[in-house]
Amino acid sequence: MKELKHLNKYFLKYKTHLLIGIVITIVARIFLLFTPRYIRRIFEIIENKAGLSEDQIKGELLEAILYIIGAAVIAGIFTFLMRQTIINVSRYIEYDLKNEVYSQYQKLSLNFYKKNRTGDLMNRISEDVGRVRMYAGPAIMYSINTITLFVIALIYMFNQAPTLTLYTVVPLPILSVIIYKLSKEIHKRSTVVQEYLSKLSTFTQESFSGISVIKAYGIEPKTSTDFDTLSTTSKEKQLHLVKVQALFFPMMILLIGTSNLLVIYIGGMQYINGEIESLGTIAEFIIYVNMLTWPVATVGWVTSIIQQAEASQKRINEFLKIEPEIKNEVDEHTEISGDITFKNVSFTYDDTNIQALKNVSFEIKAGETLAILGKTGSGKSTILDLIGRLYDIDDGQILLNDIKISNHNLSDLRENIGYVPQDAFLFSDSIKNNIKFGKEDATEDEVIAAAKNAQVHKNIIKFNKGYDTVLGERGITLSGGQKQRVSIARAIIKSPQILLFDDCLSAVDTETEEKILKNLFKISEGKTTIIVSHRVSSAKNADKIIVLEDGEIVQKGTHETLINTDGYYQHLYLKQLSETSENKSQ
Repeated sequence: MKELKHLNKYFLKYKTHLLIGIVITIVARIFLLFTPRYIRRIFEIIENKAGLSEDQIKGELLEAILYIIGAAVIAGIFTFLMRQTIINVSRYIEYDLKNEVYSQYQKLSLNFYKKNRTGDLMNRISEDVGRVRMYAGPAIMYSINTITLFVIALIYMFNQAPTLTLYTVVPLPILSVIIYKLSKEIHKRSTVVQEYLSKLSTFTQESFSGISVIKAYGIEPKTSTDFDTLSTTSKEKQLHLVKVQALFFPMMILLIGTSNLLVIYIGGMQYINGEIESLGTIAEFIIYVNMLTWPVATVGWVTSIIQQAEASQKRINEFLKIEPEIKNEVDEHTEISGDITFKNVSFTYDDTNIQALKNVSFEIKAGETLAILGKTGSGKSTILDLIGRLYDIDDGQILLNDIKISNHNLSDLRENIGYVPQDAFLFSDSIKNNIKFGKEDATEDEVIAAAKNAQVHKNIIKFNKGYDTVLGERGITLSGGQKQRVSIARAIIKSPQILLFDDCLSAVDTETEEKILKNLFKISEGKTTIIVSHRVSSAKNADKIIVLEDGEIVQKGTHETLINTDGYYQHLYLKQLSETSENKSQ
């Protein structure tokens, strides 16, 4: 139960609903227990009919029947209200817990997502939270129900026939123990089933996300075989579970029957011996037995629910207890003008232990443009990630407006950054909403203006629904170049103080690149812009250019100085100039 203590704050939050639910549960059970007493009364009326007129018998029978109907109706109403309070509380807790988990997911750093698989993250926020809800609702409701019914019914039964009561309740603890044992085994097997469901979710999610790669390599048969192997194992584990679950109700029916037989036999013998006065007592006890059997059986079932909930809450707590690596250490708002300074910055990725940057130092004034070039893996994208505080540095300092980046309000920092990643990610939504993602309250004119500046407007209006065209997952409806340009539109529409472009023109042709760059330099006037690229054409108009190699700056300067200096930039410039000349001659 230690892991489930996390839910106590929610129980306190909804304590009023729970207390009302408990009172309603007790009242509902009390009214439900009127039925057996009046069934006994009917038997007594029939047994003692001698000396009573027909009208008197009919009157008393009608009165008893009306009491039974009335008690059943009232018990039914209160049972409905009981579910509306206690079960609703479990839904509220499920809602709150899902939001808490999702909020935690949002706070955790990129390192966390590199180490954990999407399918598992989804399973914890859906399946695991669902199991915890069963504890917060049905388990509590049935526990209160069982305790109330058991205590009140036993008091009534002992008052009527103590010896018969003892014989009647003997099978019930046996039933509870058997159900507990079964539930424990069910829990073990269902945990294995849950693990395989998680594996299936992860496999299918990755397969559908990478369907283009699967088709391109023609490995559909292999993927199908792998899925079949995984789903077959999952099916076998499910059947393994079902075999145990199949024993649950037959065992319960057997023990109910045993209790009923004991009531009839022992009760019949006591009636013959004159130890009990009425056959109605036997009928009353049979109803009590049937009323008590399910609540007693739920003791084992509830125990199983609690075990499953604790296992699930433990999985949830593992993530909730993780402290976000990137913390917002400043509550008040901070101004971001765009001055950026790197002082001897070094950074190593935790997951790979690769040092991406080594003593990197440079400075950009507000409104300037910096271009970063270098080979793949030289650390270009890492610089942009560090400016957005997606990671924190190991050594050195990053200053914004001469203030350490960690001393800026994280929300203000990211609000003032427009970031276009190398791998353009678009959501399964309309093109308009994907662009407005950068500025939710943007007008239609602003959306169109951003699309025009990103040179994607003409492509969008060719679609049947234009800007209202809904994209497939990850923007699969669009080409690589179109996705990049929509991402650019999304970044520039918010008009941030800092613009970061991570090789975001790699999928567009040179002519389109020139048009976009011309628009970007116009838009970015007065804003700090950093362009990461493999093309000299993207860097030549920048105020400053740096060249990275193995995480270190090997060249610095302007386009003019660097093309006249022997090194990576000059070689790249001459190579790309030669390729351009060849293309034109063709």
